[in-house]
Amino acid sequence: MDWSTATACSGSFLGAHAGLKRALAQVCVALDQPMTDVNVAPMVKTTTTWIFEPGHTEAAFRARHMMVTWVRGLFKDIHGQMDIDFDNPLASTFFGQIDATRIWTGEPNRDAHLRSADFLDVDNHPLITFEGRCTERIGHSNFKAIADLTIRGITRPVALDVAYLGQWETPFWLGDENKGTMRRIGLEARTTINRHDFGVSWQDHLPHDGVVVSNQIEIVVDVEAIHLGDLEATGAISYYRRHDAPTEAKAGSSSAGDG
Repeated sequence: MDWSTATACSGSFLGAHAGLKRALAQVCVALDQPMTDVNVAPMVKTTTTWIFEPGHTEAAFRARHMMVTWVRGLFKDIHGQMDIDFDNPLASTFFGQIDATRIWTGEPNRDAHLRSADFLDVDNHPLITFEGRCTERIGHSNFKAIADLTIRGITRPVALDVAYLGQWETPFWLGDENKGTMRRIGLEARTTINRHDFGVSWQDHLPHDGVVVSNQIEIVVDVEAIHLGDLEATGAISYYRRHDAPTEAKAGSSSAGDG
């Protein structure tokens, strides 16, 4: 390429560049933005944190007994947290812990047996823990989720069917003074597990191939949770601080939510 050709090409490029610059300037004027600024919308945090209200959160279970009926039981005082993105529910996560020593079926001798090494072995494994996330939306307020469930120190993935039950605003009374509003949400999760997957394997056999306790255990978890920001704003968070809870803003037994 000779000098005259190079000069012509350079002139064409500069002309095109100048034309592009003028076009950009016109766009910026139309948008009322300075040309030197690159305005990027700030990232908006849409995830909100919700703390389990342990007095109104429970895991109920049932197992077949003697081949003919059901035995039902409860775990109360469940501590945990959910981080929910209502605009993108599949980004939502949750975790929590259950005090296995407080299992209740309404029969003290049976409860003692369930706490023993034959079943939950609470002396060595006092906590049941779970941590998971939503994986699929199957309806307006229904989801599939997966959780890593740990019982007796054994962790297995467990599939959950989750229903979001709604949100309500409630007052927080301290004595005669209303300290402000707290938003509460409710969810229900259902699953069925094989107890032998977690080493809960005691069994006794009956005639005609019967068993005393079914292998499959049906579980329903009911969660009531309170917006962390509201707990902090009202001062109710002080009722939820507990040294052994799994969250930074730790959930504890609360007179704030009893009723």
